[in-house]
Amino acid sequence: MTTRILALAIALAATLLASCSVIDHSPGASMPRDAKWALLPIANHTDVPQAGLRAEAIAETLLRARGVASLTRYPAALNPETVFDPAERRVQVDAQKWARESGARYALTGAVDEWRYKVGVDGEPAVGLALQIIDLKDGSVVWSSVGAKSGWSREALSAVAQKLIRDLLASARIE
Repeated sequence: MTTRILALAIALAATLLASCSVIDHSPGASMPRDAKWALLPIANHTDVPQAGLRAEAIAETLLRARGVASLTRYPAALNPETVFDPAERRVQVDAQKWARESGARYALTGAVDEWRYKVGVDGEPAVGLALQIIDLKDGSVVWSSVGAKSGWSREALSAVAQKLIRDLLASARIE
């Protein structure tokens, strides 16, 4: 019986350590889900091509799952992400201008800081990103969150990203 309890405790400890995450967020204001929303570029600060676009696709779906029905994605012409040319701050300004002109009230944007499989025997997936919601009426950041998460060696990188983005957005007061 004691061996069984010890094995269970070791398995539980391994589970907790294998999927580590860190999240910090601002308290944020309440934002109506029925307002008009825009998805702006998520900058890619990694060496992985299109990590920002991948995070955008996940964030868009998770916002819709939270009940944000009137959500418009920025035009492809505003997307600066290529293999050789990283996103610039000017693109964020242009994207916010587009969102305001399209009548959106809130916009989700952010940056991907890590999007990879760790080097080593297990090759665990690891994701790190920051998200923020901007009130386009006055340009203020009404909510922000940053986090990092790693997963199991057999877990998909996109699954870890989805869990992290879901956890980040959970603290946003979208009502």
